[in-house]
Amino acid sequence: MLHALAASLSQIFSDRTPMVNFTTVSRWLPLVVCASLLGCTEPEPETNERMTIGVVSYGASNVSLEKYQRFQNYLAEQTKIPFDLEIAYNELQAAQQIDRGNWQVVFAPPGLAAMADKRGYEQQFVLDRPNQSEYALIVVRADSEVNEVVDLGFKDIAMGEPGSAAGYYLPLYYLYGLTLNKVHFAPTPATVLEWVSDGTVAAGAISEQEFETFRTKFPDTEFKVLLHSKDQTAKERPIPPGVVLLGVVERGQGEFIARIMREAPADITSDAQYIPTGNLPDYKEMVRVVEKIKPLESQVKQSPAVLTLEHLDAVSSKELTQPVEAAPVPETVPADS
Repeated sequence: MLHALAASLSQIFSDRTPMVNFTTVSRWLPLVVCASLLGCTEPEPETNERMTIGVVSYGASNVSLEKYQRFQNYLAEQTKIPFDLEIAYNELQAAQQIDRGNWQVVFAPPGLAAMADKRGYEQQFVLDRPNQSEYALIVVRADSEVNEVVDLGFKDIAMGEPGSAAGYYLPLYYLYGLTLNKVHFAPTPATVLEWVSDGTVAAGAISEQEFETFRTKFPDTEFKVLLHSKDQTAKERPIPPGVVLLGVVERGQGEFIARIMREAPADITSDAQYIPTGNLPDYKEMVRVVEKIKPLESQVKQSPAVLTLEHLDAVSSKELTQPVEAAPVPETVPADS
């Protein structure tokens, strides 16, 4: 286009042209302005299709709906795309929405981000606190007779919903080879500790950060850490930070949305807790763990839960015991009309 513009202008203003054709000039003048002021930027993609922003929350205190609504409104205003905001109250609800491709922009914790990797979602931005290390724990009551992971054989254990890195994928990775009496799926991290506290289960899987946050709700119970993922390897390999994912959308539209998010004012990015200029984390090892655990998922739902697969050639028991290298309908907030 620029070459054609240059050629036409050359013809108009050529020394060989005795008179300037002002009709031609008026026709090309808007293009000259476009070239000089806008660099002939491609037009912004237009769509009337609604899109959805997905966020995971474990309760009202975990996610500020008002802050995400400000981000929702900003994105809708800048892109001219109607965006809904959907809150899932555990990883299972979120995983179902990702599986169905119902969320186009996802504020994903690590387990969901790893799971979504094979479903066409792409990382765009790292979530806040990228330098804060996260680890997986298995905890028991301090007065429990369970002193080693192997002691959990034929006992009940609480885990997070499928999609949780610290509450589901990593615990299964470390528990491979055991037979558990039953796995209880807790809708929230606080429920994990509640079940451990009241004796419903012998142990619970939870992230270190969530353990420190929710243990104060049970002042009469003393807990002890049975397994800490940091201690499972000589080299520290924490869980990677969460990320903002972009789902399967038209390429130009996806780039446009990402640009608008990257150029968002500081108060908007702070509200939504993502870093527009941060380096994206390496998810290769987390994705590898999720892929290894996937064949065990049907076993986990059984009682007893036999966490072995004799026919699984790709994942040997020796490899799995090595240290890791690092559903109610969700609530929807419609876009402002």
